[in-house]
Amino acid sequence: MTKTILITGATDGIGLLTAKNLAAEGHTILLHGRSADKLARARKEVVGTTETYIADLSRMADVTAMAQDIRKAHDRLDVIINNAGVLKTPNTQTEDGFDIRFMVNTFAPYALTRALLPIVPKDGRIVNLSSAAQAPVDIDAMLGRRQLDDMGAYAQSKLAITIWSREMAKELPDGPVVVAVNPGSLLASKMVKEGFGVAGSDLQIGAGILREAALGASFEDASGAYFDNDSQRFAQPHAAGLDPNHSAEVMQTINDVTARLV
Repeated sequence: MTKTILITGATDGIGLLTAKNLAAEGHTILLHGRSADKLARARKEVVGTTETYIADLSRMADVTAMAQDIRKAHDRLDVIINNAGVLKTPNTQTEDGFDIRFMVNTFAPYALTRALLPIVPKDGRIVNLSSAAQAPVDIDAMLGRRQLDDMGAYAQSKLAITIWSREMAKELPDGPVVVAVNPGSLLASKMVKEGFGVAGSDLQIGAGILREAALGASFEDASGAYFDNDSQRFAQPHAAGLDPNHSAEVMQTINDVTARLV
């Protein structure tokens, strides 16, 4: 049975390759990007049934508008793959004064998923891109009151998305499945090349596990889990992500910020 699948950050890297792989299986792919030119190129590369949605995930108004457009076009969305992410950027602050890593990597996918949940069926999947880089979340940094270096902001934002994956799964015991996935460290993506100056490993390592998380049987009962593709197994996230007090504080901040900006 073919599915309708949204992939954010689908204009290059793991997102684009995952889109190609899933489209080749006959699924309808909703491609997201922030550049009209890149989206047009991606659509030419992804052979199959596709739609394109443009949004700058550092702007909550764009996130809201994209969700509304998707809901106008579809009454069912089987899979959301929150793949878009930022590590290094010349300007680290959004127009609202937040760190762009928290906005794009944590807040935007949360708000987008919340807005689309009414059309995601109980047997659907929400796949969130985490990372092996995880660190306890500084709430002041989340709120834009304290600046972090690139890796600090990235690692904290990735633990934060892992935390909200776990907490949303608890909220939705009957589905859809909500999982956080580290697709693999230092894969050959634009982010890795720009952030670490290395060529990186085969992107198919990451695209393969995203396909399995989106559709495979091994993730069918994995809601709330974290999958570490470096060790190729379900694993525990950073210990701070298991601390109920820390998780509650992070969730309160996510809910407060997204409610304020949406």
